[in-house]
Amino acid sequence: MSHTIRRFAIVLTICTAAACLAQEAATAVQNPKEQAWSVLNAGLADGNVQKRTTAVQVLGLLPDDPKAKEAALKALADDKSDVRAAAAQALGDMKAKDATGKLYEMFNDKDAGVIIAAAHALIELGDKRGFNVYYAVLTGEMKSGQGLGAEQRKMLNDPKKMAQFGFEQGIGFIPFAGLGYGAFKMVTKDTTSPVLAAAALVLAKDPDPKSGQALATTASGNKSWIVRAAALNAIALRGETSLLPAAESGLQDDKDEVRYSAAAAVIRLTDLSARRAPVHRAPAAKPAPKKK
Repeated sequence: MSHTIRRFAIVLTICTAAACLAQEAATAVQNPKEQAWSVLNAGLADGNVQKRTTAVQVLGLLPDDPKAKEAALKALADDKSDVRAAAAQALGDMKAKDATGKLYEMFNDKDAGVIIAAAHALIELGDKRGFNVYYAVLTGEMKSGQGLGAEQRKMLNDPKKMAQFGFEQGIGFIPFAGLGYGAFKMVTKDTTSPVLAAAALVLAKDPDPKSGQALATTASGNKSWIVRAAALNAIALRGETSLLPAAESGLQDDKDEVRYSAAAAVIRLTDLSARRAPVHRAPAAKPAPKKK
């Protein structure tokens, strides 16, 4: 009996070894790119939300890769908002222009972070509809005159989302030059200002005159100096000389930092206005009549 068991054990060991060798051989056949996709696909299917989110985010590093685009589009339907937002961001990063329809549909998402990510991606893809969300966040209403959507209002009442959005949109207080420390102290107490300031800075690229007017109104009427300063920075960046009066009014602001931003805007817009003004030349003198 023991002899039979021993023979069975030997056969089992041989079979197991053969299976291992076969698996190693199959792995060895994979080229580096295939191995890389195996790793990435494992991340995309991982049950851990953070790992899945990271795997989706890096898809944005793969422009013109149909497989990556397909994976990102699939991730837009993930049950976790962080993954959906990462998918929208990835589609924008990879310049997937044919995904604009799907991204616009994400404006109906239940999570404000996903809506913002989709809007940002649309702007990256050259779709002006993305600016509508930022305009709504800054002014409280859509460009059509309708009230702010339920999901945008939800974001305004979510301090964590507000702060996260402000930082993720790249505000980082860099646009305020030397105001970093003061801005940081303010934001530790105020989580609304970062998102409004970030929205204002994004609207610097929106060619719609309504956004320019919204920036002018914000520059003079918002109670937060960091938002007023951001609006003035955006006015300077737009280079829209018709907004010069709004910049000039900022020179009377009671906050030094806002006045500095207003001064920069005034200088830039004044210079631009001078360059665009027609040059008036004196009429050429008529040649003297020839003597007969």
